[in-house]
Amino acid sequence: MKVIAHRGYSGKYPENTMLAFQKAAEAGCDEIELDVQVTKDGVAVVIHDETLDRTTDGSGAVRDYTFEELRKLNAAKLFYGGTVFEPVPSFNEYCRWAAGCGMSTNIEIKTGIYYYRDIEEKIAEIIRKYHLEEKVMFSSFNHISLAKIKQIFPQAKCGVLVDDKGIGNAGYYCKSGGFAYYHPDVKGLTDETIEECHREGIGINAWTINDMGDLERLYEKKCAGVITNYPEVCRAWIDCRERKML
Repeated sequence: MKVIAHRGYSGKYPENTMLAFQKAAEAGCDEIELDVQVTKDGVAVVIHDETLDRTTDGSGAVRDYTFEELRKLNAAKLFYGGTVFEPVPSFNEYCRWAAGCGMSTNIEIKTGIYYYRDIEEKIAEIIRKYHLEEKVMFSSFNHISLAKIKQIFPQAKCGVLVDDKGIGNAGYYCKSGGFAYYHPDVKGLTDETIEECHREGIGINAWTINDMGDLERLYEKKCAGVITNYPEVCRAWIDCRERKML
Protein backbone atom coordinates (compact mmCIF):
# COMPACT_ATOMS: atom_id res chain seq x y z
CA MET A 1 0.00 0.00 0.00
CA LYS A 2 1.50 3.30 -1.11
CA VAL A 3 2.05 6.21 1.25
CA ILE A 4 0.97 9.40 -0.51
CA ALA A 5 1.99 12.65 1.19
CA HIS A 6 -1.03 14.97 1.19
CA ARG A 7 0.16 18.41 0.02
CA GLY A 8 3.60 17.16 1.05
CA TYR A 9 4.33 16.52 4.72
CA SER A 10 1.51 18.91 5.60
CA GLY A 11 1.01 17.69 9.16
CA LYS A 12 4.35 19.20 10.22
CA TYR A 13 5.31 21.68 7.49
CA PRO A 14 3.53 24.37 5.43
CA GLU A 15 1.33 22.58 2.90
CA ASN A 16 2.13 22.66 -0.81
CA THR A 17 5.57 24.25 -0.31
CA MET A 18 8.92 22.95 -1.46
CA LEU A 19 9.83 22.47 2.20
CA ALA A 20 6.84 20.16 2.72
CA PHE A 21 7.71 18.20 -0.42
CA GLN A 22 11.35 17.79 0.55
CA LYS A 23 10.39 16.65 4.05
CA ALA A 24 7.88 14.17 2.60
CA ALA A 25 10.67 12.68 0.49
CA GLU A 26 12.91 12.41 3.55
CA ALA A 27 10.06 10.67 5.41
CA GLY A 28 10.05 7.90 2.81
CA CYS A 29 6.73 8.50 1.08
CA ASP A 30 6.05 6.75 -2.22
CA GLU A 31 4.19 9.63 -3.82
CA ILE A 32 3.49 13.32 -3.29
CA GLU A 33 0.00 14.75 -3.75
CA LEU A 34 -0.28 18.42 -4.69
CA ASP A 35 -2.76 20.91 -6.13
CA VAL A 36 -2.38 23.03 -9.27
CA GLN A 37 -4.12 26.31 -10.11
CA VAL A 38 -3.31 29.13 -12.53
CA THR A 39 -2.33 32.76 -11.95
CA LYS A 40 -3.60 35.88 -13.73
CA ASP A 41 -0.68 35.73 -16.17
CA GLY A 42 -1.15 32.04 -16.94
CA VAL A 43 1.44 30.41 -14.68
CA ALA A 44 0.61 27.02 -13.15
CA VAL A 45 1.19 27.21 -9.39
CA VAL A 46 0.95 24.80 -6.47
CA ILE A 47 -1.70 25.85 -3.95
CA HIS A 48 -4.81 24.16 -2.61
CA ASP A 49 -7.43 26.88 -2.12
CA GLU A 50 -8.83 29.06 -4.89
CA THR A 51 -8.22 31.95 -2.51
CA LEU A 52 -5.06 32.97 -0.66
CA ASP A 53 -6.50 33.87 2.73
CA ARG A 54 -6.15 30.57 4.62
CA THR A 55 -2.58 29.56 3.80
CA THR A 56 -0.80 32.84 2.93
CA ASP A 57 -0.58 36.39 4.23
CA GLY A 58 -2.42 37.60 1.14
CA SER A 59 -6.12 37.72 0.32
CA GLY A 60 -8.33 37.27 -2.70
CA ALA A 61 -8.32 34.79 -5.57
CA VAL A 62 -5.19 33.11 -6.94
CA ARG A 63 -6.41 33.92 -10.45
CA ASP A 64 -6.34 37.68 -9.68
CA TYR A 65 -2.58 37.71 -8.95
CA THR A 66 0.35 37.53 -11.35
CA PHE A 67 3.00 34.97 -10.50
CA GLU A 68 5.43 37.73 -9.54
CA GLU A 69 2.86 39.17 -7.12
CA LEU A 70 2.08 35.73 -5.70
CA ARG A 71 5.73 34.97 -5.00
CA LYS A 72 5.89 37.88 -2.54
CA LEU A 73 3.33 36.18 -0.27
CA ASN A 74 4.27 33.86 2.58
CA ALA A 75 2.81 30.37 2.17
CA ALA A 76 4.02 29.48 5.69
CA LYS A 77 1.45 31.72 7.38
CA LEU A 78 0.05 28.84 9.46
CA PHE A 79 3.47 27.71 10.71
CA TYR A 80 6.30 29.19 12.80
CA GLY A 81 4.24 32.23 13.75
CA GLY A 82 4.85 33.63 10.29
CA THR A 83 8.56 34.10 11.07
CA VAL A 84 9.74 31.75 8.31
CA PHE A 85 9.12 32.60 4.66
CA GLU A 86 8.09 29.95 2.13
CA PRO A 87 6.88 31.09 -1.29
CA VAL A 88 4.08 29.56 -3.34
CA PRO A 89 5.91 27.23 -5.76
CA SER A 90 5.33 27.21 -9.48
CA PHE A 91 4.45 23.81 -10.90
CA ASN A 92 7.56 24.12 -13.05
CA GLU A 93 9.71 24.52 -9.91
CA TYR A 94 8.18 21.43 -8.37
CA CYS A 95 8.65 19.32 -11.53
CA ARG A 96 12.26 20.41 -11.89
CA TRP A 97 12.85 19.09 -8.35
CA ALA A 98 10.72 15.96 -8.85
CA ALA A 99 12.67 14.99 -11.96
CA GLY A 100 15.61 14.19 -9.68
CA CYS A 101 13.58 12.12 -7.20
CA GLY A 102 12.41 8.54 -7.29
CA MET A 103 8.89 9.34 -6.12
CA SER A 104 5.80 9.68 -8.25
CA THR A 105 3.40 12.65 -8.08
CA ASN A 106 -0.38 12.78 -7.75
CA ILE A 107 -1.45 16.03 -9.43
CA GLU A 108 -4.85 17.33 -8.36
CA ILE A 109 -6.21 19.60 -11.06
CA LYS A 110 -8.15 22.29 -9.20
CA THR A 111 -11.02 22.85 -11.58
CA GLY A 112 -13.88 21.82 -9.31
CA ILE A 113 -14.86 25.39 -8.39
CA TYR A 114 -13.26 27.56 -11.08
CA TYR A 115 -12.38 26.11 -14.47
CA TYR A 116 -9.02 27.58 -15.47
CA ARG A 117 -8.61 27.98 -19.21
CA ASP A 118 -6.17 25.47 -20.72
CA ILE A 119 -4.98 24.23 -17.31
CA GLU A 120 -4.65 20.65 -18.52
CA GLU A 121 -2.46 21.71 -21.45
CA LYS A 122 -0.29 23.89 -19.20
CA ILE A 123 0.27 20.98 -16.82
CA ALA A 124 1.01 18.59 -19.68
CA GLU A 125 3.57 20.93 -21.24
CA ILE A 126 5.59 21.08 -18.01
CA ILE A 127 5.37 17.32 -17.47
CA ARG A 128 6.75 16.74 -20.97
CA LYS A 129 9.51 19.31 -20.36
CA TYR A 130 10.86 17.26 -17.44
CA HIS A 131 10.01 13.83 -18.94
CA LEU A 132 7.74 12.92 -16.05
CA GLU A 133 5.02 11.19 -18.07
CA GLU A 134 5.68 7.84 -16.36
CA LYS A 135 6.02 9.33 -12.86
CA VAL A 136 2.70 11.17 -12.51
CA MET A 137 -0.95 10.46 -12.03
CA PHE A 138 -3.88 12.88 -12.06
CA SER A 139 -6.91 13.44 -9.87
CA SER A 140 -9.75 15.95 -9.80
CA PHE A 141 -13.25 16.52 -8.47
CA ASN A 142 -13.99 17.73 -12.01
CA HIS A 143 -14.02 14.52 -14.01
CA ILE A 144 -14.14 16.47 -17.27
CA SER A 145 -10.58 17.55 -16.49
CA LEU A 146 -9.58 13.91 -16.14
CA ALA A 147 -11.18 13.12 -19.49
CA LYS A 148 -9.18 15.96 -21.07
CA ILE A 149 -5.96 14.65 -19.54
CA LYS A 150 -6.74 11.23 -21.03
CA GLN A 151 -7.01 12.89 -24.44
CA ILE A 152 -3.57 14.44 -23.97
CA PHE A 153 -1.95 11.39 -22.29
CA PRO A 154 -4.04 8.32 -23.26
CA GLN A 155 -2.02 6.07 -20.93
CA ALA A 156 -2.29 8.43 -17.94
CA LYS A 157 -3.42 7.01 -14.61
CA CYS A 158 -6.31 9.05 -13.25
CA GLY A 159 -8.14 9.03 -9.92
CA VAL A 160 -11.74 10.12 -9.53
CA LEU A 161 -11.94 12.41 -6.48
CA VAL A 162 -15.20 12.41 -4.53
CA ASP A 163 -16.38 13.76 -1.18
CA ASP A 164 -17.82 11.70 1.67
CA LYS A 165 -21.04 11.06 -0.26
CA GLY A 166 -19.11 9.02 -2.81
CA ILE A 167 -20.51 7.63 -6.05
CA GLY A 168 -22.80 4.63 -6.39
CA ASN A 169 -21.24 1.82 -8.45
CA ALA A 170 -17.90 3.64 -8.09
CA GLY A 171 -15.80 0.87 -9.62
CA TYR A 172 -18.02 0.57 -12.66
CA TYR A 173 -18.10 4.37 -13.01
CA CYS A 174 -14.29 4.60 -13.00
CA LYS A 175 -13.86 1.67 -15.35
CA SER A 176 -16.40 3.10 -17.78
CA GLY A 177 -14.48 6.39 -17.93
CA GLY A 178 -11.09 4.72 -18.32
CA PHE A 179 -9.99 5.90 -14.86
CA ALA A 180 -7.73 3.48 -12.98
CA TYR A 181 -8.36 4.80 -9.45
CA TYR A 182 -11.09 5.95 -7.11
CA HIS A 183 -10.10 8.65 -4.57
CA PRO A 184 -12.80 8.86 -1.88
CA ASP A 185 -13.02 10.70 1.41
CA VAL A 186 -12.41 7.88 3.88
CA LYS A 187 -15.33 9.08 6.03
CA GLY A 188 -17.79 7.84 3.40
CA LEU A 189 -15.90 4.80 2.15
CA THR A 190 -17.79 1.58 2.83
CA ASP A 191 -16.57 -1.99 2.65
CA GLU A 192 -19.11 -2.58 -0.11
CA THR A 193 -17.57 0.15 -2.24
CA ILE A 194 -14.08 -1.24 -1.67
CA GLU A 195 -15.22 -4.69 -2.74
CA GLU A 196 -17.03 -3.35 -5.81
CA CYS A 197 -13.92 -1.41 -6.89
CA HIS A 198 -11.79 -4.52 -6.43
CA ARG A 199 -14.17 -6.53 -8.62
CA GLU A 200 -13.86 -3.93 -11.38
CA GLY A 201 -10.07 -3.77 -11.09
CA ILE A 202 -10.08 -0.20 -9.74
CA GLY A 203 -7.50 0.86 -7.15
CA ILE A 204 -8.49 2.97 -4.14
CA ASN A 205 -6.38 5.84 -2.78
CA ALA A 206 -8.40 7.22 0.13
CA TRP A 207 -8.01 10.59 1.87
CA THR A 208 -7.19 11.92 4.40
CA ILE A 209 -5.72 9.10 6.52
CA ASN A 210 -4.55 10.60 9.81
CA ASP A 211 -6.17 8.00 12.07
CA MET A 212 -4.54 4.67 12.87
CA GLY A 213 -7.86 2.86 12.72
CA ASP A 214 -8.44 4.07 9.16
CA LEU A 215 -4.89 3.12 8.21
CA GLU A 216 -5.25 -0.41 9.53
CA ARG A 217 -8.66 -0.89 7.90
CA LEU A 218 -7.45 0.21 4.46
CA TYR A 219 -4.36 -1.97 4.77
CA GLU A 220 -6.46 -5.01 5.66
CA LYS A 221 -8.80 -4.24 2.75
CA LYS A 222 -5.82 -4.13 0.36
CA CYS A 223 -6.38 -0.58 -0.82
CA ALA A 224 -3.81 0.82 -3.24
CA GLY A 225 -2.73 3.82 -1.19
CA VAL A 226 -3.37 6.20 1.68
CA ILE A 227 -3.25 9.98 1.24
CA THR A 228 -2.00 11.31 4.57
CA ASN A 229 -0.73 14.46 6.27
CA TYR A 230 1.71 12.29 8.25
CA PRO A 231 3.66 10.16 5.76
CA GLU A 232 6.40 9.29 8.25
CA VAL A 233 3.90 7.68 10.65
CA CYS A 234 2.15 5.71 7.89
CA ARG A 235 5.46 4.60 6.38
CA ALA A 236 6.71 3.28 9.72
CA TRP A 237 3.46 1.44 10.49
CA ILE A 238 3.23 -0.22 7.05
CA ASP A 239 6.89 -1.24 7.10
CA CYS A 240 6.42 -2.76 10.54
CA ARG A 241 3.35 -4.75 9.44
CA GLU A 242 5.13 -6.05 6.36
CA ARG A 243 8.19 -7.14 8.32
CA LYS A 244 5.92 -9.17 10.61
CA MET A 245 4.47 -10.93 7.56
CA LEU A 246 7.87 -12.12 6.29
